[in-house]
Amino acid sequence: MGIKKKKEMQVTALTICHQDLETLRSLADVEGKNLASLLLRCVQLTDGVSQIRYVKQIVPLLEKADKNGACDPAIRSCLDILAGIYLSLSVKNPLKKVLASSLNGLPECFLTEAIQSFTSRLQEELNTTDLYAYRKVTDNISSCMENFDLGKAGVNNLLKNVLHFLQKSLIEISEENRKFAGNHIVQTQLMNDLLVGTRVSVMLVQKIQDFQRIHLKTSSSPTWQSMCGLLSIFTKFLSDDDLLQTIQSTSGLAVILFIKAMFHPPEKIPDLISSLLLRSVDCTSIPDWFLNCCRRLCCTDVSHSTLLFLCQGTLTMLDWQNGNMGLSGEALLLNIVHALFTLSSQIKESTLELFLSRILASWTNSAIHVLESSSPSLKDNLNGNSSIVQRLLEYVYTHWEHPLDALRHQTKIIFRNILQMHRLAKGKSDSEAPGLAADRFICDLAESLLRLEWHVKGKYACLGCLVDYIGIGHILALAKTIPSQILEVMGDQSLVPYASDLLETMFRNHKSHLKSQAVDSTWIDEWHETWVSPLLFILCEGNLDQKSYVIDYYLPKLLNCSPESLSYMVKILQTSADAKTGSYNSRGALGALMACLRTARAHGHLQSATDAWRNLVSSARIKQGLIHQHCQVRIDTLGLLCESNRSTEVVSTEEMQWIQFFITYNLNSQSPGVRQQICSLLKKLFCRIQESSQVLYKLEQSRAKHEPENELTKQHPSVSLQQYKNFMSSLCSRLFEALFPGSSYPTRFSALTILGSIAEVFPIPEGQVQTVYQLSHDIDVGRFQTLMECFTSTFEEVKILAFDLLMKLPKTVVQFQDSEKLRGLFEAALELSSSTKPYDCVTASYLLNFLIWQDALPSSLFAYLKTQQAACGDGDKSAIVVERNTLMVIQCLLENLEEEVAQAENSLLQAAASFPLYGRVHCITGALQRLSLNNLRLVSEWRPVVEKLLLISYRLSAVVSPVIQSSSPEGLIPMDTDSESASRLQTILSEIQPRDTNDYFTQAKILKKRDSFDLEDLNASVPNIGASAEIEGKERKTCDVTAQMVLVCCWRSMKEVALLLGTLCQLLPMQSVPESSNGLLTVEQVKEIGDYFKQHLLQSRHRGAFELAYTGFVKLTEILNRCPNVSLQKLPEQWLWNVLEEVKCSDPSSKLCATRRSAGIPFYIQALLASEPKKGKMDLLKMTMKELITLAGPTDDSKSTVPQVHALNILRALFRDTRLGENIIPYVADGAKAAILGFTSPVWAVRNSSTLLFSTLITRIFGVKRGKDELSKKNRMTGSEFFSRFPELYPFLLQQLEAVANTVDSDTGELNRHPSMFLLLLVLGRLYPSPMDGTYSALSMAPFIPFIMR
Repeated sequence: MGIKKKKEMQVTALTICHQDLETLRSLADVEGKNLASLLLRCVQLTDGVSQIRYVKQIVPLLEKADKNGACDPAIRSCLDILAGIYLSLSVKNPLKKVLASSLNGLPECFLTEAIQSFTSRLQEELNTTDLYAYRKVTDNISSCMENFDLGKAGVNNLLKNVLHFLQKSLIEISEENRKFAGNHIVQTQLMNDLLVGTRVSVMLVQKIQDFQRIHLKTSSSPTWQSMCGLLSIFTKFLSDDDLLQTIQSTSGLAVILFIKAMFHPPEKIPDLISSLLLRSVDCTSIPDWFLNCCRRLCCTDVSHSTLLFLCQGTLTMLDWQNGNMGLSGEALLLNIVHALFTLSSQIKESTLELFLSRILASWTNSAIHVLESSSPSLKDNLNGNSSIVQRLLEYVYTHWEHPLDALRHQTKIIFRNILQMHRLAKGKSDSEAPGLAADRFICDLAESLLRLEWHVKGKYACLGCLVDYIGIGHILALAKTIPSQILEVMGDQSLVPYASDLLETMFRNHKSHLKSQAVDSTWIDEWHETWVSPLLFILCEGNLDQKSYVIDYYLPKLLNCSPESLSYMVKILQTSADAKTGSYNSRGALGALMACLRTARAHGHLQSATDAWRNLVSSARIKQGLIHQHCQVRIDTLGLLCESNRSTEVVSTEEMQWIQFFITYNLNSQSPGVRQQICSLLKKLFCRIQESSQVLYKLEQSRAKHEPENELTKQHPSVSLQQYKNFMSSLCSRLFEALFPGSSYPTRFSALTILGSIAEVFPIPEGQVQTVYQLSHDIDVGRFQTLMECFTSTFEEVKILAFDLLMKLPKTVVQFQDSEKLRGLFEAALELSSSTKPYDCVTASYLLNFLIWQDALPSSLFAYLKTQQAACGDGDKSAIVVERNTLMVIQCLLENLEEEVAQAENSLLQAAASFPLYGRVHCITGALQRLSLNNLRLVSEWRPVVEKLLLISYRLSAVVSPVIQSSSPEGLIPMDTDSESASRLQTILSEIQPRDTNDYFTQAKILKKRDSFDLEDLNASVPNIGASAEIEGKERKTCDVTAQMVLVCCWRSMKEVALLLGTLCQLLPMQSVPESSNGLLTVEQVKEIGDYFKQHLLQSRHRGAFELAYTGFVKLTEILNRCPNVSLQKLPEQWLWNVLEEVKCSDPSSKLCATRRSAGIPFYIQALLASEPKKGKMDLLKMTMKELITLAGPTDDSKSTVPQVHALNILRALFRDTRLGENIIPYVADGAKAAILGFTSPVWAVRNSSTLLFSTLITRIFGVKRGKDELSKKNRMTGSEFFSRFPELYPFLLQQLEAVANTVDSDTGELNRHPSMFLLLLVLGRLYPSPMDGTYSALSMAPFIPFIMR
């Protein structure tokens, strides 16, 4: 809703060197009419958009100069400068395309000179020796060949030099990339350069005509030598698994293209490529140059990825049209598909799987081209009953439920192409399609698809393809109730998009079929009966989810196909609405009616609002809907009023009255979803009011007497505008009334969200823009006070909404005049920041941020700022003021925090009872997060503050960490008294040293009896901290401290410190060298922060503490991976190896926690791996998984089981991490083996960790369980799909099951259950046979059955 403003085009201005500028000045004429004058004016501009206008004038000016038919020296010089300008522009600059487009229209008499200029300038570019400038030259070669005649001619003239340059640049960049191994930022840039160089080489061969005759040239020619050199390079790239897969893929294209251009005779190319794919190259029958260039491809041990990309290159680069390659081409086509089938069973990596699916889809496209004019033998090989098509179908069936959406999409393309291949192989034309019903292959396919259960997502896409192929008539003949069956499924959100797309395909096909056969309009009745009647039944009788999804997905598609069906639906529902108005649990016909009208109006099927009310539904019905018992009926009725397909449609008087009526009864909805929808719909209404008011203002200005029909209401624009103002003012009054003290959370949330939308939609007027309403005009002192009181709410969401609303208001509304009141607010915020109630510090944070951004701080704070004058100098004053205020508040908080930490070091109990430390830190983090720390003005003032902040954080952490790192933090009270607080605390801490060190499993420890303390005798005097928080008459407090209070104080303090350090790392610019002026964090400080996180993640026992330390640590690792400083960039890798080494050794002195599911260790490793760049090779993940899988396997009895427990726990965390996505899937099979074997361990800790890992793997493989049914249809797989994704598990599970069956059959006659029997049956119980399973599959479920029966 609302008009999207067009983004302004940003164009970098062109510039020229000083020498060219002087040349232009010398050639410019006095009148300023020649080309040099035009170019001079152009280059003197600083705005790229204005320069475009001048560039477009070049050719018209030259056409005038063309009359004498000669190119004078002045124009020649200008053309030379133009060539320089073109090559100096970046490839993405719009000026480059405009210049190329203009010069394409150059008069003929200037062409020769222009080509010479381009050739000489391009030659200069090709002579460059700077490796980091190669990319610009490569981009220029690419630009010259794309729709630019002069550039193409220049490249053609310099073909030998261009090829030599590409060869040289690819060799040097490749070598540089090897040198920078490990520095992924530099490597990413260099690999992108390699990719561009490879693509340009491909483009060169495709677009330059000379390559068609290249085989005629002698092998000693420089061009031939460069071509051979490039082919060698691409062969090397293709085989290099350390490069990006996109480079390997493009190199595959380049290798085949170069072979096609160079190999003679062309008829033998298919046989040559077939021998490469089958790894059966006869080295004696191929030319020496080919053997020298492609020796790696002629070996028998070619990698899977190399073969895959060779197949892709063959399908893309060879000409498959019209049977041009003859029988050898057909043989090659069959060889490719057999190679792909072999690779399909071998490839595990998800990115390669995706490539494979795309290449298979590409193969089916090529097969269709070849079949259009192929030999009978190929048609026999590719009809529906052939083994190749059956294997393709099996590939579709095993991959149509794949987790990767892109791969599922490819299976649909493959299935559609299979049908097309079958039609061509059978020799049927499109006109014969209806006769296909008698085709046995198609009939069997349709029947087997319909027999499948509806929870299989792949079924929908394939049925859609089948409907397009044979028509809906044959499907309806097989299953008449199919529309109802599909609508029944639409209660499941995961299936809804698939089901609605299939229904749309079906009803559109049915409509066109009935229309083509009908003689009158009665066909619509049959169509309504088939598609609309089941819909109306669901809308009136279906369950809640089903109705919602049908309305959102199916109804709009049905109305778009047949808008005339609306009146039919309304007529039936109007009749039913009198009898079935609905209830709290049911929408009834009234709900269905409102849903249909809402959808129709939102999609533009109602002519106008007034017509809708007059003809289709009465005012009483609307009011009935607005206060209906069922929340969705109320939402749909509100949606009918607010939504419109035209954002400028005027809101009528009735609509405004109904909205006010709705607001009265619906602000306090208890459902969060309903509240969100109400606020969203009202925002759409405000957008309509704002945008239609702009139209009304224009009409008022032009004094138009006759408004266009159906465009506006029939009254004068000024009347409508006044109604808008009154409506908005009245609405805001109601919303502020709802914010009375003690109002419920739902009411406050709704009122504040709607007020926030009003402030956002109706902006403060600027320039010529008029706004019909301004919220600030309706806010007085009382209403401002009401908003401030919202900060006291215990719900953070209310505080956020109130803060955001106050920030949207102009400063004049919230200006503070009373300095006493101001000081009171600030002191209240400081006091709240040290409150023992956790939500008070959140209030303090928002209050302080509000005072900072409104520049409403007490003058006493200015003492914290040394350079007040400098701070408020010229420039962006508001940004400087905010920065100055933030700095002062943080210094004030820091001073208070320092005193409190010093007291907490003496008595942690006093701190927990009187001034828990986390509130101050929370406020500091809140202030920092709202500041743009990469653009600071007061850097010299900030640096000591940041340094002090880090030191205080470490001190605070040292105070609370003994509790957090205790083996039992939940019940720990480090008791202390006034007289001996420090020594007593140390005594207690020494007695509660962790008992779960790594000798936990080998050596039992008896805990000493501890002294008992009487809590009633524990009185501590707590001096009040900070003058602003002083409380008269309460100089002494009684501490009644529970273990819970101590723990809350400690873990919240750890949480806030972790978040503060994470924020500092994320926001502050790094200082790479000591003398750097703009950095605030030094490299050493970053390393210290990393060590801090490492210590607390690996040693904390309290879950709340290490989970939140993990949040801060993730922020740090993400920054380090993007950091240009190499020593910082390599830190995560070093930390990872260190912790893995520590996990591997089972030293009893290790501080790693071996219980509590390894505590923070999995989190630590998870953070290090999840931040690794996803576009790279994920080497850290691969190496870590290899180590962990080895550790998680069964160990000798002599060895400690601690590393195995840690490895199982870490693996569980990694398999659960969604950020690792499909990259973790190749390790699922090994993880499952480790879990099943671990379950047989005699050590309980190993069995426990194995069970947890196994549970995670079941979820990872079969999906999250949504329902109560343990073996839900949605959490199952066919046996063939499961074992095709995890082939290693097939022999393993079979072997384990045999072992289990043998123990059950033991001779003793006792019931003997094998430990892993339950796990094996859990997996096998989720596998089911599918009617689509091929009988010839090597991964059949049949061998499992005898063992299960035993």
